[in-house]
Amino acid sequence: MSSDPWGRVDETGTVYVRTADGEQVVGSWQAGSPEEALAYFERKYEGLVVEIGLLEKRVRTTDLSAKDAQAAIDHLREQVDAHHAVGDLEALRGRLDKLVATVEARREERKQQRARQSDEARKAKEDLVVEAERLAQSDQWRAAGERLRALVDTWKGLPRLDRKSDDELWHRFSHARSAFSKRRKAHFAQLDAQREEARRTKERLVAEAEALSDSTDWGPTAARYRELMAEWKAAGRAQREHEDDLWNRFRGAQDVFFAARSSVFAERDAEQSENLKLKEELAEEAEKLLPITDLKAARAAFRSVNERWEAIGHVPRDARPKVEGRMHAVERAIQEAEEAEWRRTNPEARARAEGLTGQLQAAVDKLKAQIEQARAQGNNARADKLEKELEGRQALLDQALKGLQEFGG
Repeated sequence: MSSDPWGRVDETGTVYVRTADGEQVVGSWQAGSPEEALAYFERKYEGLVVEIGLLEKRVRTTDLSAKDAQAAIDHLREQVDAHHAVGDLEALRGRLDKLVATVEARREERKQQRARQSDEARKAKEDLVVEAERLAQSDQWRAAGERLRALVDTWKGLPRLDRKSDDELWHRFSHARSAFSKRRKAHFAQLDAQREEARRTKERLVAEAEALSDSTDWGPTAARYRELMAEWKAAGRAQREHEDDLWNRFRGAQDVFFAARSSVFAERDAEQSENLKLKEELAEEAEKLLPITDLKAARAAFRSVNERWEAIGHVPRDARPKVEGRMHAVERAIQEAEEAEWRRTNPEARARAEGLTGQLQAAVDKLKAQIEQARAQGNNARADKLEKELEGRQALLDQALKGLQEFGG
């Protein structure tokens, strides 16, 4: 008979293993010595140790499913419970029991993980649905369309939920995409209609612009071109393939007209500039009549200047007030001199002569103050103009003073 701490072989060749419940028959050995029998069944025990060790490692280091792990544990437990090995079978059962606990813990952990993932997936899909429903109302067609396509890709990458929840959320998501697509299609259909209407309107505007391009009715035609431009802007854009061609034709017709008008106006400006020089010379000639000492001669001389003035054509509009103002100042001086002469010779004027002299003196003083103020402000043009007027006023004042002397005589 042969034995070791975990088993023995009796004289009949029967092999036993020692367990907590007593000895259990392992098997019968007739092929060799008892030592060989023990060694054989001990190797079978070592084989179980190795298999259990490998399973422990798989459970610890891989994503072996709980179902497969439990099946492997059950298979090994059957071998241990069959008592076909010599060794510490209780220790193996203990390791298998620990594995069962580990697998159960892993199963629960994965269950909770799946629950968390499901909650996260539900939240993610609900967020996608909310965003899709918001985008369904957007008018940013390109950006919203691209974002909706990105949301679809994100949806596909998320885990499925339970069928009912997944179907409900997908229905809302799909409905939002369909609503956006329907609105976008309607928008672009309307836009196409508007652009077609704009094309017809602009073709009409182009036809009129081209018909007006050779007009020489400068003012009304330029005004009509401004109206056509306003109508063009109000018409909106035509289709891209028509817009540029229509604009080039429209702008080209305007350019022809305005180039012709500019050429004519340039000639007119040159003529009016020459007229201005002539009128400035006449104004200077008229201003030499001031101060008026001989009213009859001044009146005749101014009449001659004015006749030549009227024979000259138009001057540039912006220069007209200044040059005409110079002539008017001389004319006013002559008129005031005539009025002074009338008052001087009018028997009833004596009483008003002194009042007139005072008014003229106040006017002269006021003009001097205004000239001084204009010089101080650097407005020499106004000061020069006022000085011309001052000369006339001073002349009238001198005449009034002279008239007072005559009244006094």
